[in-house]
Amino acid sequence: MAWTREEMAARAAKELRDGFYVNLGIGIPTLVSNYIPTGMAVQLQSENGMLGTGPFPYEGEEDADLINAGKQTITELPTTSFFSSADSFAMIRGGHIDLSILGAMQVAENGDLANWMIPGKMVKGMGGAMDLVAGVKRVVVLMEHSAKNEPKLLPKCDLPLTGAQVVDMVITDLGVFTIDKHGKGGMTLVEVANGTTLDEIKAKTAAHYTVAPGLK
Repeated sequence: MAWTREEMAARAAKELRDGFYVNLGIGIPTLVSNYIPTGMAVQLQSENGMLGTGPFPYEGEEDADLINAGKQTITELPTTSFFSSADSFAMIRGGHIDLSILGAMQVAENGDLANWMIPGKMVKGMGGAMDLVAGVKRVVVLMEHSAKNEPKLLPKCDLPLTGAQVVDMVITDLGVFTIDKHGKGGMTLVEVANGTTLDEIKAKTAAHYTVAPGLK
């Protein structure tokens, strides 16, 4: 059995560090907030102008004015601050966000990312992904390994790029890959999900990659 969405989020939470400012994308990445280690101080930042995002509210306690960038209702903390989206993007573009965890439609072996549109399909807009992958210090992609039995890890993306050579790590339901995006190391499989085999990963991955000697 591959990792569940919750197990993927828990694995991504291991990339958090005390004092980090972190932006979580919509979809599976929002679940990462449930797995922040006890005692670790992590500030979650949202593109729509919120720093210090609290947990999801209990049913009946929702405040329609408190939402994240994915329009989900959230809560505030004693340390929460609010500001304009212009100031929010100044934080992102200025390199003040330590880590961005976001979803993807495709990732190439050199770190290229495609996650904002499929040609011919209606999109509401590109969101903040292009700014995030260009401005933050580290980018982790959290996604399912395949879509309709088609691989999402590719030699080269064939969807419009969100950013070129921007991804540092990919966590899927089958395992964890690191990417040497500015060197010659390429993509490396460093961890295999419980119940998954190397043969299964190879069969479902179109990108070229190496297997780490100390594979977990």
